[in-house]
Amino acid sequence: MIKPILASVALATAALCSTASAQDYPSKPITIVVPFSPGGATDIMSRTLAERLNARLGKPVLVENKPGAGTMIASEFVAKAAPDGHTVLLAASSLGIAPALYSKVNYDPIKDFTPISQVASVVHVLSVHPSLPAKNVSELISWVKANPAKANYGSVGAGTSTHLESELFNTMGGIKMEHVPYKGSAPALIDLVSGNINVMFDAYASSKPFINDNKIRLLAVTTSQRSKLLPDVPTVAESGLPGYEAMPWLGFVAPAKTPAAVVNKFHAELAEVLKEPAVQEKFQSLGLEIIGNSPSEFAAFLQKDIVKWAKVVKDSGAKAD
Repeated sequence: MIKPILASVALATAALCSTASAQDYPSKPITIVVPFSPGGATDIMSRTLAERLNARLGKPVLVENKPGAGTMIASEFVAKAAPDGHTVLLAASSLGIAPALYSKVNYDPIKDFTPISQVASVVHVLSVHPSLPAKNVSELISWVKANPAKANYGSVGAGTSTHLESELFNTMGGIKMEHVPYKGSAPALIDLVSGNINVMFDAYASSKPFINDNKIRLLAVTTSQRSKLLPDVPTVAESGLPGYEAMPWLGFVAPAKTPAAVVNKFHAELAEVLKEPAVQEKFQSLGLEIIGNSPSEFAAFLQKDIVKWAKVVKDSGAKAD
């Protein structure tokens, strides 16, 4: 009888500790680690959320930028942080992509993190230089097949979502465009406008000024459904490449073994913040569509996303090191 009693006591103690940790949380400032440099859409989004979470949680919520190594520096830092909910990562799609692309990754995207919420999707678009005769995806694929020596695409860096979106396009379209990596959207877009490259997948927020000025031609959005921000723009799938889908995302994860009660409390407050009209307006201005799903929904999505992009990397032979 002793063992069952001890087991019951242990379970009761664990439950009490979990409840206490939720009641006491947060007991100190929370740090949101952002894997990108200050000033970009992800950084601005993080600071918007930090300000509102600060007001709801009653403790300072700080943003710490740790860019570099395809977001692996920030990811590894948070994976090794104390699992108490006071250090969280504003993860991007690259969290799960990196292990397939790099020969050495010092974290496991599933085992080393606890999903909190997939906050938003980043609206990405496919654009071309106006000199190309292509007015839709079908025509672009035909042009690439007819001009293999001229066809190239720019990305915001090897291993980024824009790189893999393009490689997925190559693989599904049965074509081969040369990859020209850049260090960010700005230099890549400058070369797209000048005609040094002729195709690019990129975030709508950064491409928008050039699209509006007719310096580049917008062909499609990358998601499976049309974007609420661009309802008149077709998807890649409906414009000539059936089955194509790419949805770059941003979401919060905590270190593995963070108590469920703490995760649920952070998620609950975040969900309320994402309902605020001012926050929704800010996200829209940044080219972001709010998702705000549950920890379990995010966990299921993350597992599927890792498998999908690992296959793209394998099929295309893409490498980042």
